[in-house]
Amino acid sequence: QLQLMESGGGLVQYGGSLRLSCVVSGYTLDDYHMGWFRQAPGKEREGVGCSSRTSGMTHYSDSVKGRFTISRDNAKNTVTLEMNNLKPEDTGVYYCAADRSSCFQKNFRFWGQGTQVTVSA
Repeated sequence: QLQLMESGGGLVQYGGSLRLSCVVSGYTLDDYHMGWFRQAPGKEREGVGCSSRTSGMTHYSDSVKGRFTISRDNAKNTVTLEMNNLKPEDTGVYYCAADRSSCFQKNFRFWGQGTQVTVSA
């Protein structure tokens, strides 16, 4: 069974930076598309970005493009989400997720427990 564990969340001021990590165990990382999602209070979960296992490309939502960077280290079975120029609207619980089929879908098969990111104004 594939397991994911996020870390690195916390409280940061407007314009600050955070780096989230997701360690994958149970399977090798390069077999999976790796996505990052977030959920703000009272809102639906939304995709932040995804690192494709097939194309090697990384895709981002418009709201984070140019500010967030996803990178993967297959040797360490780790995916990171580097977040810069953070805004209060980036506040939420951030989840990493893994799936073999596609980056472009919401129903990833495996999910981490989430880590809280709070951006103060």
